[in-house]
Amino acid sequence: MPTPTRAQLEKWGRGYTELWNAGDKPAWVANWKSVAPGDFRMLDPVGTPERRGFEECASKPYDLFQPALRLVVPEATRFICGNEVGWVMENHFTVDGSLIVMRSLECFDFGSDGSVSIKTYYDVPSSDSPLGRFFAKYLPGVA
Repeated sequence: MPTPTRAQLEKWGRGYTELWNAGDKPAWVANWKSVAPGDFRMLDPVGTPERRGFEECASKPYDLFQPALRLVVPEATRFICGNEVGWVMENHFTVDGSLIVMRSLECFDFGSDGSVSIKTYYDVPSSDSPLGRFFAKYLPGVA
């Protein structure tokens, strides 16, 4: 697979949030596979152990977070530079009826072999915070 084009990355970026927010996991997975059918590597966030493979990097996090999380990427924070995409994600969590917005910086490097390397940056919520129960499962021993 050649490196994804700008048009492909733009379409993927729109689909990333739209399909997540629609709760359409099969379409969200297909959207990912359209630009990254190969190896997945992720530091989420940087400073925590690396995750590998689609299941660990995308599928399991989707299942854990999607029901309580709506994603927003303001257009002004989305950048596509060659084979890399970066954005500021607004993570809108609804927990016990309250809205909590957590921002993250997310960087994606798409390889010509169909791989993707992901790095995210955010402060991990503490275990006693409203988001603690999610992050205790996602980052055991870290949150």
